[in-house]
Amino acid sequence: MKLFKEFRKQEILVLLYRIFLAYFFYQIARFLFWYFNRGLIKIDSVSDYFSLSFHGIAFDTTAILYVNALFILLSIIPIVINTKKGYQKFLFWLYFITNGIAYAMNFGDMVYFKFSQMRLTSAALQVAKHENNIFKVFTSSVVQNPFVLIWFVVLMALWIFLYKKVEVTERRPVKLIPYFIWSVVVLCLTAVLTVGGIRGDFKHSTRPINLVDANRFVKLPSQGNMVLNSTFSFFRTLNTNNFKEVHFVDEKFIEENIHPYKLYERKVAEKPNIVIFIVESFSREYSGAFNKDKNIKDYVSYTPFMDSLAAQSLIFPNTFANGRQSIHGMSSVLAGIPSLTDAFTSSPYSNQKIQSIVSVCNEMGYDTSFYHGAPNGSMGFLGFGNILGFKHYFGKTEYNNDNDFDGMWAIWDEPFLQYFAKNVGKKQPFMATVFTASSHHPFKIPEKYNGKFKKGKNPMHEPIQYTDYSIKKYFETAKKQPWYKNTIFVFTGDHTNEVYYSEYEKIMNRFAVPLIFYSPNPEYQLKGVNNEFAQQIDIYPTLADLIGYNKKIRSWGRSLVSEKKYDPIIANSDGSVEQFIIGNYIYRFDGKDVVGIFDKSDLGLEKNLLEQLKKNPEAEKGEKIAKAWYQDYMNRVINRKLY
Repeated sequence: MKLFKEFRKQEILVLLYRIFLAYFFYQIARFLFWYFNRGLIKIDSVSDYFSLSFHGIAFDTTAILYVNALFILLSIIPIVINTKKGYQKFLFWLYFITNGIAYAMNFGDMVYFKFSQMRLTSAALQVAKHENNIFKVFTSSVVQNPFVLIWFVVLMALWIFLYKKVEVTERRPVKLIPYFIWSVVVLCLTAVLTVGGIRGDFKHSTRPINLVDANRFVKLPSQGNMVLNSTFSFFRTLNTNNFKEVHFVDEKFIEENIHPYKLYERKVAEKPNIVIFIVESFSREYSGAFNKDKNIKDYVSYTPFMDSLAAQSLIFPNTFANGRQSIHGMSSVLAGIPSLTDAFTSSPYSNQKIQSIVSVCNEMGYDTSFYHGAPNGSMGFLGFGNILGFKHYFGKTEYNNDNDFDGMWAIWDEPFLQYFAKNVGKKQPFMATVFTASSHHPFKIPEKYNGKFKKGKNPMHEPIQYTDYSIKKYFETAKKQPWYKNTIFVFTGDHTNEVYYSEYEKIMNRFAVPLIFYSPNPEYQLKGVNNEFAQQIDIYPTLADLIGYNKKIRSWGRSLVSEKKYDPIIANSDGSVEQFIIGNYIYRFDGKDVVGIFDKSDLGLEKNLLEQLKKNPEAEKGEKIAKAWYQDYMNRVINRKLY
């Protein structure tokens, strides 16, 4: 039995202990993630919590093995010096540098989940590469959320303490051949277990687990984020491309039910100017005009000017965003292209010819411009604006006065909107889009306005009042301009932000944004309240209709002011599955199958009707339409048919 004397039992047990520590601390991070976001992730009982945590082990396994693959290899590779103090010290630093970075991702999500409503993905890299203020954002986040940092530091210190409690005793192998034989056996076994752990199981027929699989174990869709961890979601989405052609239906069904091309034949005597406001983080929750019939207890509005403007406008109190980030709002509003699990704007297919309200206006002789007070190129707006064909771009560089810079993101909204009001209209007709910036983390306002606005119930309430005030001042200036009277104004949010009222904690309402069409010219008849479901991608066809573009419009949205009616198909994604509102139901689709059907009034997605609607004709057709929409979207994006 001399062969067994060289079995590296101590080293293997210590390695298992060190990997176990990672599992232990990932579960603590899972609890803290839920605790900091418990208003958005509802769990009914302790047993439900433990069930979600148990199923999360598979996703933790993948993340831990991704991060520790090199550490595991170097711990068991037979190089004789493995147990020496110097080598063990090297392993210590490798272990905590890699695990520390990966673990920190989960703590970052404790703060930003309330804004993004999804776990961290590699899409964050696409956003970060356009920004030069990442360190400032990080510092501000730490100052505003000190307990998250404190927990991270305390847990990392505890992790180091527990790691050092069990050490490897230095020992040289006596018989090298048995030493190498056992090492090779352990290496082979470890490789098999690691591959299986990263994939999620050992079945050859099963694809590796991904974000969608987390939803197999939940009662409510939002609980999928509890099963996941941020390290897993980040690594699993690196170099992924979920854009794949599918075939569920024939083209005739798509033409008859999806209507990818629409034609409106409005006669317009004088082309109106178009001004589109994409207001940063403008959740529908913040505006009283959109909550009159919601029966929200103790409701408070934080947009008095927008409320007064809405009373003179055509508004849609049941409007949804088609994406989760600012750049998604730009593609949805201007080009009618929603973002699904993978964002179109960060895909390999974004650089193609795209029909949009920009191209339509260019074709009709409009002067087109885009305004954003951040450093030029921020958020990817300049690049995507060039793809859409804006003739002019006005950013922080063109504004040329850093005294009005907020120190973090952009020129403060009030002075930048004054610049916007005075700079447009030199050529008419014009189409101008402005993307505001101040209603954003770190939730600050200019010092001169400290005390002017009420603090509200969460940090967003004060800066959204400042932006509302800035828009009011904009209109005071715009009314004096010669182009004002023949202009159509559109207001919506790019995405939602911090939630206070439980009504807006509901999963679908995390996409709830306002939509306002206003014109001082009564000829356009933009007045009233329309309670139909609407979405950001309806803005482009609505404007194309209003300016009299009498050619085919490529859009999954529809004109909201035409007598020619198309049934709405509301589309967005929670980052793991696609969501559609069609007819009387909400459908959740994972790219292959519909995995949930909910009543349209069940915005919290609390009661899955999938089984009881198996033979329901409307639900069956709704499933088919959802798949047809997805098929057409993939076909047009991949095969460059967005015109």
